[in-house]
Amino acid sequence: MSVFLWLAEIKRRVPMHSPRSFLSRVGPLSKPGLLPWCATKHPGWSKLFLGSACGGNFTNVITKKCQRGQKSQKKPSYLGPLDSSWQERLADVVTPLWRLSYEEQLKPVINGYRNKSTFSVNRGPDGNPKTVGYYLGTWRDRSIVCVRSNHLKNIPEKHSQVAQYYEVFLRQSPLEPCLLFHEGGYWRELIVRTNSQGHTMAIITFHPQELKQEELGVQKEAIKKFFTTGPGAVCDLTSLYFQESTVTRCSHQQSPYQLLFGEPHLFEDLLGLKIRISPDAFFQINTAGAEVLYRTVGELSRVNSNTILLDICCGTGVIGLSLAQYASQILGIELVEQAVEDARWTAAFNGITNCEFHTGRAEKILPQLLKSKEDGQVIAVVNPARAGLHYQVVRAIRNCRAIHTLIFVSCKPHGEATRNIIELCCPPDLAKKLLGEPFVLRKAVPVDLFPHTPHCELVLLFTR
Repeated sequence: MSVFLWLAEIKRRVPMHSPRSFLSRVGPLSKPGLLPWCATKHPGWSKLFLGSACGGNFTNVITKKCQRGQKSQKKPSYLGPLDSSWQERLADVVTPLWRLSYEEQLKPVINGYRNKSTFSVNRGPDGNPKTVGYYLGTWRDRSIVCVRSNHLKNIPEKHSQVAQYYEVFLRQSPLEPCLLFHEGGYWRELIVRTNSQGHTMAIITFHPQELKQEELGVQKEAIKKFFTTGPGAVCDLTSLYFQESTVTRCSHQQSPYQLLFGEPHLFEDLLGLKIRISPDAFFQINTAGAEVLYRTVGELSRVNSNTILLDICCGTGVIGLSLAQYASQILGIELVEQAVEDARWTAAFNGITNCEFHTGRAEKILPQLLKSKEDGQVIAVVNPARAGLHYQVVRAIRNCRAIHTLIFVSCKPHGEATRNIIELCCPPDLAKKLLGEPFVLRKAVPVDLFPHTPHCELVLLFTR
């Protein structure tokens, strides 16, 4: 999770040293020139922070967030000499509650919290190619085995039930599964989405191969009948979608989701809003955790009536919509067209009139959108995928003088996001066309959306 977690102010907001003096006293960062506000050249941040800062054992430090039943220890008021457990000191700064069980912390939903699960189809331990579950092994070693997920703590029982019955259907179907595209086969992965009311959407992915439309219709009718009047009816699906796909991932624009029966959307209640969710739309996989995440963004952003909030990679628009009552205007940008349609519907249904949502690539839309906002007071929120932000988006944010505050939400801050952060914080660089004043990291707040795993969402506050 990189050094940015060292500045974390987790739920209790424990006071600590100023970020600059704190970081300057810590081992590898005490050397002049390694901090964003004084660097002229950037070291290999990810390697430096994850290796040196964590004593070469980053995973062990972070996975302590799942420990249970241990007594809390008072956080030290100063770092002191580096002669005791480096891992424990880092854990005390990053996760002050790491010695407590989850029940003693915030009482979150820690089991069955996923509202979306993707199940693969492949050979199981018994060699049956019509097994539905999760992969073990690697493609490189040709050791892939598909194992049922019933025992996983983060998967809801409803998701496992739908996967189990999909497996029943596959094993009675005359068509083979598509394990590798070049080997043929038809039936592919299953996606299950649920909301807090228990409504369930299932999406079946199917490789059409050379089937004619009439033959495809037979298969669609078969899976529909199985889940409406057959054995799968026990799953009580709210909707069933079917998507024909000849590639690994396929958007609605590339190949439309075909509704076989039921309601076209799921709806979720979040932060006082009724949110619409399409099959292709991004929505945080932990609904209860998402509320904590979005509240954290709101607290850090300090949006006011003079603020234009720019929500980049906005998904269904929840961040902007939840803050619309405090802002002058909300401008959202999202690549997935269905998600933008959901955001517009949600705004209209909830009576929100100061929001605009734009469909397309942020690197193309953002520069033009910002031209008219140069004299405004703009706060930007970015919530990119694991691949991080396109360099043109970073450049547009950096060069827009009106953006004085930036909230960066990352599920993988030690990956490509590190490159984005360096470019946001580095001195002006004519070669890269980074001409605006650099941002300075002020706070980093991890939000645990993924219990039982070493992962967290990280909310970073930058100002300039």
